[in-house]
Amino acid sequence: MSDEWVEWHRQYGSSGMLAGRLREVQTRIRAALTERPPGPVRVISMCAGDGRDLLGALVDHPRRGDVRARLVELTPELVALGRREAERQGLAGVKFVEGDASVERAYAGAVPADLVLVCGVFGNIRDEDVQGTVRHLPELCAPDATVIWTRGRFEPDLTPTIRTWFRDSGFSEVSFVTIRGTTASVGVNRLAIAPRRLRPSVRLFTFLPVEERPSTRSKERSAGAGRPRPAGLDGGEELENDGLELRSGR
Repeated sequence: MSDEWVEWHRQYGSSGMLAGRLREVQTRIRAALTERPPGPVRVISMCAGDGRDLLGALVDHPRRGDVRARLVELTPELVALGRREAERQGLAGVKFVEGDASVERAYAGAVPADLVLVCGVFGNIRDEDVQGTVRHLPELCAPDATVIWTRGRFEPDLTPTIRTWFRDSGFSEVSFVTIRGTTASVGVNRLAIAPRRLRPSVRLFTFLPVEERPSTRSKERSAGAGRPRPAGLDGGEELENDGLELRSGR
């Protein structure tokens, strides 16, 4: 597992899709931090990798000193890389934890969080686990918290359903952005209901074996039939820009 995810992170240097998605996530992180009231800002990141999304967003952000972050990642090499970069940047409030990000107890002491990052997760788990994770997110959130998530719009495109699950779980949609020329998308939602208490025993998701992951299966279909055309919100016209977004809420 370790070798797989270390190799995956190396693709940021060659994949336009990953690089574009990363830039968009960093933009949304910066905006979310700017919008928070004065004082400490709690952040948690699931399956954080080497934390380049948050660390990149904090490089010159005026609120960088306010951030109190827990980044949970299972791969030791990526945790080590992230810790070195956080130390290099002088981000004393950013802590990496080597552990299982799929259980709520991984976030005990770091929640309720003002910003929750669920990036690079939803394409690797069952649809039911995506729904369950969204449903449990209010247990990790502070009032008015922001959640930033990603999911490919490869066929069958689950993103319209995920957006509905967020709405049904008490979140308003801030934006939904697609990355030009790719199936990548970035969603931003804000908690619109009262937070719920953390339940440490809850398992949010389980990563599927490589061959069973939606992201893997989409690549196999693409290789056999050419890259599928990314679907729009209702399976119609493709939504794209660097990035085009649909907004609701404030």
